[in-house]
Amino acid sequence: MILAGTSTDRLDITAIRLQFPILSRMVKGRPLIYLDNAATTQKPQAVIDAISQYYCGYNANIHRGIHTLAEEATAAYEDSRTALQEFIGAASADEIIFTRGTTEGINLVAYTWGRANIIAGDEIIISEMEHHSNIVPWQILCKEKGAELKVIPVMDNGELSMPAYLDLLTTRTKLVAVTQVSNALGTVNPVKEIIRAAHRAGALVLIDGAQSAVHLDINVQDMDCDFFAFSGHKLYGPTGIGVLYGKKELLNHMPVFHGGGEMIKEVTFAYTTYNELPYKYEAGTPNIADAIALKSAIDFIKKHGRNQIRQHEAALLSYATEQLEAIPGLTIIGNAKEKASVISFIIKGLHPQDIGILLDNQGIAVRTGHHCTQPLMKRFGIPGTVRASFAVYNTTEEIDALVAGLRKAIKMLS
Repeated sequence: MILAGTSTDRLDITAIRLQFPILSRMVKGRPLIYLDNAATTQKPQAVIDAISQYYCGYNANIHRGIHTLAEEATAAYEDSRTALQEFIGAASADEIIFTRGTTEGINLVAYTWGRANIIAGDEIIISEMEHHSNIVPWQILCKEKGAELKVIPVMDNGELSMPAYLDLLTTRTKLVAVTQVSNALGTVNPVKEIIRAAHRAGALVLIDGAQSAVHLDINVQDMDCDFFAFSGHKLYGPTGIGVLYGKKELLNHMPVFHGGGEMIKEVTFAYTTYNELPYKYEAGTPNIADAIALKSAIDFIKKHGRNQIRQHEAALLSYATEQLEAIPGLTIIGNAKEKASVISFIIKGLHPQDIGILLDNQGIAVRTGHHCTQPLMKRFGIPGTVRASFAVYNTTEEIDALVAGLRKAIKMLS
């Protein structure tokens, strides 16, 4: 049995691992060691069962049918929306928009609120550590509207330069869009401070919660962000489902995104009137099964406790940092004071991809490359990194295997 956490509130990691069927498989003849959780987490049996139970037991379209299956599917779908509202501390379930993931949530804001409110000369602020999904939509919008995209620089330790951010804010700033946790560095950004400063300047704030929703306590009302986007698959849920939170007053006044069924009240050939929130932004048949299963993922996290999970992940990060720093030639990229359980590194003279291949041959899954943060890699003058990212089911024994695998790879490549 592997225990983690304080003496009074420990997690039984062995029992938790048994809930994830994929962790029992072999890769290249060795037990799988999965350390690519920032890309996507593995799924507990409860999430897999929830998908299966929908298709086996009450598969039906939602909101329109009056038969039993339709009513059961609609109830389960809306129960999940309510669970998500509580999970992130939103004031109303109407503020929870189901999307395909973080990327679609950000694009929704760019294409609706952005097109309606951004004009030539306006400014949008992002940061140097954003992943491409929180860069490209704003580039497209700025080019279309004649607005300016401004970038908060990242310091050598992987933290944002807050003095530089404050200097970037002007009366022309209309939106600040930043990640709460860097997928490439693990840096936890001071989003409440960022939001307060943006609001003082009269700007709205979108928080990219793709990496933070699984690691941190999220309360969008306490945070006072205007938009918050995250994906289900990074918090033990299915792929292809995510959430955009928006303040109700903003969502009510924003134009529609996709046109089609469910997002309408009345359609004629002369005009269309639109549905109320949240259906206004959920055109067509949604991803019903995965939206329902996302509630099971949240239940899994709540059952084991965010604080206990966070303590376990922090212990793994601390142990991994200590062990990796002892390897000659290895440099960790990003040493912020506040980090989530993500650790990126390079090894002198070796390409990250070669290291990743040799680790895979030992059954160890890590991520290599630019992590969809090419500007950030350019900032540090590197082509990419090797990234190990930890979840609740990872262990110190797996980190020992990673370190041994790295030493073996270095010996083979040198």
